[in-house]
Amino acid sequence: MGGDLAPHAAIRGTQLAVQAREDVTVLLVGDRASVPDNLMAMATHARIEWVQAHEIIEAAESPVQAVRQKSDSSLVRTIALVREGLADAAISAGNTGALMAAGLFGLGRLTGIERPALSAILPSFAGWGVLLLDVGANLEPRPYQLYQYGIMGAIYCREVYGIDNPKVALLNVGVEAEKGPPLMRDAYQLFKQDAKLNFVGNLEPRELLQGQADVVVTEGFAGNVALKAIEGAARDIFREVRSALLGSLRQKMGAWLVKDGFQRLRNRWDYQEQGGAPLLGLSQIVYKCHGSSDERAFYRTVLRADDYCRHDSQSRIRERIQEGREA
Repeated sequence: MGGDLAPHAAIRGTQLAVQAREDVTVLLVGDRASVPDNLMAMATHARIEWVQAHEIIEAAESPVQAVRQKSDSSLVRTIALVREGLADAAISAGNTGALMAAGLFGLGRLTGIERPALSAILPSFAGWGVLLLDVGANLEPRPYQLYQYGIMGAIYCREVYGIDNPKVALLNVGVEAEKGPPLMRDAYQLFKQDAKLNFVGNLEPRELLQGQADVVVTEGFAGNVALKAIEGAARDIFREVRSALLGSLRQKMGAWLVKDGFQRLRNRWDYQEQGGAPLLGLSQIVYKCHGSSDERAFYRTVLRADDYCRHDSQSRIRERIQEGREA
C-alpha cells in the first residue's frame, strides 16, 4: 500500500513476476477492501496470496512513531511475515525511514554489522551499473561502518549480479588517499588493509557513472544527494532532448530516425528498469523501491529478491563480516 502508485504498481508488478517464474509465490499485504475490483482481478493467480492489513504508514509520518503505533500497517505486517518465517524477503515502496525502523525493530541487524545501509543501483556508461551505498540510512557513520558497507556491497554484486571480483571505491573529493574529511581518510586505510577486497581507491563524483567501480561507498547524506541529483539530471535531460526532437517537422523526421537508439538509452537510465535495492545489514532480506516505482520496478525487484534468496547471500555476508572483525 506504500508508494505513489499504490496499490496498482505492486499488484501488476507481482502479476508479471509470478508469470515470469514458475516457483515464485508473492504475498500482497494491504487492505483488501480498499482495492478496486479490477485490480483484485489481477491478484487471483494461484501463487499470489493476500494478507490483510488495515493501516497505512504515510510518507510524511515520523518513522519510529508510525512503526510503533501502526502495528497493523501493510509495511509493519510485511516485515512481520519475514520475521515469522512466512516469507523470505520483504519489498516496499513506502516510507523509507519507517521501513528501516521496522527492519531494525522487527528483524535486527546481521551478526557483526554495526549499522545497516540503504543501497541504490545506478546505471553507468560502461559496465552493468553501480551499487551506491549508503544513500540515506546512516548520516553519521564511523570508518569501520563504511568498511562493512564495502564488504556487503561486494558480496551482493558477486552473488546477485555474477561479478567475479567487484571493484570497490570510496566516493571522495579527490583520488589521493589524504583527500577528504577524517572519516574518509580513516576508511581508506581500512579498505586498503583488506587483501581480499578489490579496493580501487577514491572515486570523484564526476567518475561515478564511468564504470570504474562496481560498488561505491559513502556516508548517507552525500549518497542521498548524489542519488537524487543523478535522477533529477537524467529526467530533465531526457525531457529537454525530447522537446528538442519534437519541435519542427524536420526535427520530428530526425527523431523518427533515431527513436530506437534514443529509447534504448532512455531505458538504460530509467530507474524503473533497475527496480529496488536491498537494505544491506539487516538479518533478513528487505528491498526498498523508489517511492514512484511503477509495475516494472516491482517486477524487477521481486526477481532480484528471488535471486538473493536462492544464492543464500546472507550467509556469505555473515562469514565475511566475521573474518573482517577478527582481522
